[in-house]
Amino acid sequence: MAGKQIPDSAIELVAKHINTRSNKDHGIPVIGHEGNIKTPQIFEIIQFDQIDDSDRRFYAIDGSYNSEQFYNGLAIAIYAAGYICFHRGKQIRMNSSDDPVVLGQAYYPQNILITNENHLNAIYDEFLNLEPVKYLLNFLNDSPEKIFSFKKEAICTNLSKLLGFCQEVLEIALILEVIDRPETKAGDFILRDGTLRPVQIKQEYLVNLGEYAHKKQIKIVSVTKQSPVKMELAYTFRQIDNYLQDQLKYEYPFVQTDSKRQKLCCWFEIPDAVLKAAYQGDMFIKKSIIGGRGFGLFMAARLDYVEKLQNYDWLIADVNIFDAIPQIRAGSPERCREELELIFKELTRLTQEHYILGYPYPLCEVHNFISLKRNFKDEIIARLKYSLYKDQRMDNVDIENLFLDTHDRF
Repeated sequence: MAGKQIPDSAIELVAKHINTRSNKDHGIPVIGHEGNIKTPQIFEIIQFDQIDDSDRRFYAIDGSYNSEQFYNGLAIAIYAAGYICFHRGKQIRMNSSDDPVVLGQAYYPQNILITNENHLNAIYDEFLNLEPVKYLLNFLNDSPEKIFSFKKEAICTNLSKLLGFCQEVLEIALILEVIDRPETKAGDFILRDGTLRPVQIKQEYLVNLGEYAHKKQIKIVSVTKQSPVKMELAYTFRQIDNYLQDQLKYEYPFVQTDSKRQKLCCWFEIPDAVLKAAYQGDMFIKKSIIGGRGFGLFMAARLDYVEKLQNYDWLIADVNIFDAIPQIRAGSPERCREELELIFKELTRLTQEHYILGYPYPLCEVHNFISLKRNFKDEIIARLKYSLYKDQRMDNVDIENLFLDTHDRF
């Protein structure tokens, strides 16, 4: 659609909405107080020459899915999830292969062909037999019908819903796999893109996973740069940035003596009012292990600073609620500031890579490792054509006709 066909009034309404939300003052002060973590908690970034001086392992998990429907009723669909690990700044091998380039561990299905609804059921059944998924179900000690939020019939209603389900549950299963790897030890981090509140698994089961990680002292943190919270807090972020850069930076007792490397970081718990304004429904944002979703606690964090790109380097992090509120099972809402301070301080070991300042680089690397988004159609068609010709001895013309897309001729 040409831009001139969209009414000016519609564009103006969108612009007004964005302006209103991005200039909303939620009353969060720029000067924090140690006794109130809903105010900015400020600290100095770990010095760049020390970022690899840690024995912690930093794992990163991500997933992806994609599909392609051809004009003749044939569809190819794949989901995937995997993880990588960095130790002392270097990626270490997670798989058993001898490939010098591919060091991460990934899982893919064998059933990728869909020509009728029965194939959706076959993909679902195969998924339940993937090793990480079987391990998760065994750990949660219940049937899939009770663990998952939706019945098989609802999940297999359409292809995108099924693929989304498989990706999300597999990512959660990989959290458990990483926790129980023999080399994983207390103090290690598991990072995930997004949140710790997936819709596909009921909260009571996710809470058990979060508590298990906490008892083993494994830090689980989900991170996202894209969240409606960022628009709600845009004004607040600007005010905090201005205070840190224009005032506090010249008064702060930095350990780093090089003024060009002196950077202040910040984190705070996101207040309920902000979450309610950003998300629809109380269930998703509830700060509880009962009646909500998942096992996270939403925090905002600035883990580096990019000059003249205010708001760019703020993250929304979902930390394990058992790390943030250790006595939540006993009914105590008291936050553990020391634990949260450690988590965000340690994350600055990962946020100083020049190509994406402020964002943990292992999440960038695992995304590149597992993503099925780029050139998916061209790659899958090329490989299928080759296999049909080489292995199935099909005629070239017949192969080309299989994948002919009449829309390309329009």
